[in-house]
Amino acid sequence: MRSAFGLKFDVPDGYLNTASIGVPPTGTVEAVTSIVTKWGAGGTRPTDFDTDTGTARELFAELIGVPAERVAIGSTVSQLVGIIAADLPDGARVLVAADEFTSVSFPFAAQHDRGIVVDEVDLDAVPANAPDYDLVAVSVVQSADGRIVDLDALREAVRDRPARVLFDVTQAAGWLPLELDWADYVVGTGYKWLLAPRGAAWLAVHPDAPRARPNHANWYAGSGINDIYGLPLRLAEGTRALDLSPVWLAQVGAAASLRELVALDLAEVREHCAGLADRVREELGVAPNGSAIVAVPGSDAVRKLTDAGVVCAARAGKARLSFHLYNTAADVDLVLRALRG
Repeated sequence: MRSAFGLKFDVPDGYLNTASIGVPPTGTVEAVTSIVTKWGAGGTRPTDFDTDTGTARELFAELIGVPAERVAIGSTVSQLVGIIAADLPDGARVLVAADEFTSVSFPFAAQHDRGIVVDEVDLDAVPANAPDYDLVAVSVVQSADGRIVDLDALREAVRDRPARVLFDVTQAAGWLPLELDWADYVVGTGYKWLLAPRGAAWLAVHPDAPRARPNHANWYAGSGINDIYGLPLRLAEGTRALDLSPVWLAQVGAAASLRELVALDLAEVREHCAGLADRVREELGVAPNGSAIVAVPGSDAVRKLTDAGVVCAARAGKARLSFHLYNTAADVDLVLRALRG
């Protein structure tokens, strides 16, 4: 059992795979276990999950720096990005980072039959190229190697330009302080750095962004949650019209974990996570970059790390390490011994 930032985690030594799946605090485990037990005894009702769903929505909004009324709920990033992709006009041009995570790029590429063009450039070149496109879709922190997009440069590049911006904060929210109220769209899922069960995701829409068509319109997006039969169409006002009906158990876990995360000083969290990662970068002869994710080159890096008891991921031909609240200097030492072996 580890204690970190006032929370307890039942996480093993060498667990450096948060970028694939985060380990929840014990309080989240208890909350989900409790509701599963209640469900298993026939004690739950659909309305039992409304409070947690609303709480998770509000807390995600707080983590990215937007009002809660801008946020819709979903279950995956690709489903939410797909709403925006399907609503682009025929022939729109979209810019993504080279080797972007496919849940960001594929929904747009799948619109090719409508003349949608998707171009890739290196992450560092995204701001300079942004004004030439209708939409820029990019992860704030890249999944493969942890590089961080230059948010200030991108914001300046699209200022007073028609280009829209969509951010995926899946690899950023939970350890990186964010203020993205200026972005047109912000998506993120909870099962990595937000330490929630898989099945909770969110989409924030700026009020000046084009109103997206609710292609997944459903009972939960209705103007009255208990008004669930028959026509005519009657959707909620604003972004909530884009809601997907919630994955109940995931929302319980999300509310529990996000409640803990928003209470933390994320500047301190970033200093902790990136500081550990930068120790590894220093050993590799790479300059620090303030990211909690490290990509370790070498054809045998994954094998060496795995043999030493490090839990990591193989991504883009490298070993990906990711440091979160529960990691310590002992995990770094384990990594360095493995890589020297």
